[in-house]
Amino acid sequence: MGLVVSEDALKKLQALMDQVEEEPLLRTFQNVHQGCVTETLIRFLKAREWNVSKAHKMIIECLNWRVQNEIDNILSKPIIPTDLYRGIRDSQLIGLSGYSREGLPVFAIGVGLSTFDKASVHYYVQSHIQINEYRDRVILPSASKKHGQPITTCIKVLDMTGLKLSALNQIKVVKPLLQERTRRKVQVLPGCGRDELLKIMDFASLPHFCKREGSGSSKHSDNGSGNENCYSLDHPFHQKLYNHIKEQSRIHEAVEPIKQGSFHVDFPEPPAEKAEIVKTLESELHKFKISNGSCD
Repeated sequence: MGLVVSEDALKKLQALMDQVEEEPLLRTFQNVHQGCVTETLIRFLKAREWNVSKAHKMIIECLNWRVQNEIDNILSKPIIPTDLYRGIRDSQLIGLSGYSREGLPVFAIGVGLSTFDKASVHYYVQSHIQINEYRDRVILPSASKKHGQPITTCIKVLDMTGLKLSALNQIKVVKPLLQERTRRKVQVLPGCGRDELLKIMDFASLPHFCKREGSGSSKHSDNGSGNENCYSLDHPFHQKLYNHIKEQSRIHEAVEPIKQGSFHVDFPEPPAEKAEIVKTLESELHKFKISNGSCD
């Protein structure tokens, strides 16, 4: 029964998307699906519990946001000078460490040790979107071609080093609000996570903080080279990403001069029901701070 419902929902959503005629929306949708239309529609359907009208509304809002904020051109807007970008990389810890045996990209994220204190928030937002766009428009299509099948998702390994106990307690407040399918995706690994991760990837693809002996992890691995530390601008992933953006900038600049400065992105206001959830979260987190003696 579930399969029938899913196929019916997919057909209805596809029919709705076939009615979209605006060229800007069609163009940016191509950058979103990268040839994997079915997989993309299913992703939006899952995000809205297979409600076709809500999934369609979500897609259209996403496409309009992309057009309004010129997201299709963000990979042609380098963050310069290089020293500024290096500072961002040292304080916004994320990188591609390798691939799983099934071909899924493995992204490492330093949750607790990211400081976000080397640039304005606009640069961090710009960098975050650039990494996501590069993943979706370059990394995933390349992996799909290599493995001969659509690869439209990735594995994220979060290093929680640096998070205080109070912050970990606050996560318990958020967890009940997550959808069940989202909760199933999250696994808490013991120690540095190496043993569990080696079940799905080779040692070379482990994030640098998972290669250490013992149970701890850190911002930098013991051997410390840029080639090992996937957060570093010297790591091959970030070198390829940055060179790609600079090359796209040169191509784009031949048509239209590039404006210097950070890339400002507007974010829509959350729906009323989500705003209420945020208020509840803030209230509960405040209670946790009081109970932990950290209300300041």
